[in-house]
Amino acid sequence: MKKKIFISTYPFGNYDPEPLRLLNETGWEILTNTFKRKLKSEEVAEIAKDVDGIIAGTEDLTPLIHKNPNLKFISRVGIGLDSVPLSLCKEKNIRVSYTPDAVTKAVVELTIGLMVSITRFVPNADRELRKGKWSRFTGKRLGESTIGLIGLGRVGTNVLKILAGFSPKKILINDLIDKTKEVESILRESGVSFAFVDKDQIYKESDLVSLHVPLTKLTRNLIGKDQLNQFKKDSFLINTARGGIINESDLYDALKNNIISGAAVDVFEEEPYKGNLCELENILLTQHMGSCSYDCRLLMERGAAEEIIRFFKEEPLQSEVPSDEYLNQI
Repeated sequence: MKKKIFISTYPFGNYDPEPLRLLNETGWEILTNTFKRKLKSEEVAEIAKDVDGIIAGTEDLTPLIHKNPNLKFISRVGIGLDSVPLSLCKEKNIRVSYTPDAVTKAVVELTIGLMVSITRFVPNADRELRKGKWSRFTGKRLGESTIGLIGLGRVGTNVLKILAGFSPKKILINDLIDKTKEVESILRESGVSFAFVDKDQIYKESDLVSLHVPLTKLTRNLIGKDQLNQFKKDSFLINTARGGIINESDLYDALKNNIISGAAVDVFEEEPYKGNLCELENILLTQHMGSCSYDCRLLMERGAAEEIIRFFKEEPLQSEVPSDEYLNQI
């Protein structure tokens, strides 16, 4: 029986047509996102109300699952699963896969770039120069900083590896798992000191805090007014993980009132972002582009396409969401 598949994520196949070619070669009906933007959850539910499977971005899929009783498979382009109600999927017998390894390198590089850019006031210098000004902003090197990492999964671990080359004063780490041996191995040659500490110590002692945790019930609004008030006045906050981990209203107040020195944010609770953080000069805002390198985008799109093809051809899946991810949403 001919399958009907909707690709809700955008872009898809823009920079390399291979993922679309693989899908079209199946002979199935392939629908794409003609709006060329992130869709609202209600739009996804309406467009995909009769599809068999979806290749999804970060849209909330809850309305779709309630509206489409025939949905059998979700292939998530990317790693975050906060937009996929896993318990509901299990109840409805909908299988779910994702592409967790494809995005790592691109997100890591953007994270490091944001760290350097915001601490050296690169965006401010760019804006000033375009207005004919020449302040020559002075900032703190990563090598002279204490850096806090919250979360040491795929991205956090690889950020740590690159940070070692900058020889920071110290790296403070918070993770659910004790990864002391792994960190010792990574930092042995650089001689950088580190410690696994609680989050409050990271907030109080770090010059720069970088977030690398998924969005769950436990991490939503992880950083709000109370936490920001613990930060050093000259500290910076980086978020390339997920919107909703930082309370955006509280971050606005902290930046406007110079509670912290600055922030760099790539992900937002509602995207495209149009909120009041855009008014501020001491924040660097990017467009959820952590995964947007040519190679990583292709890996994600091809991986998602191949996985949905495997499912409907009744072949073994290679990147099905593991059971512990389901437990994260309970």
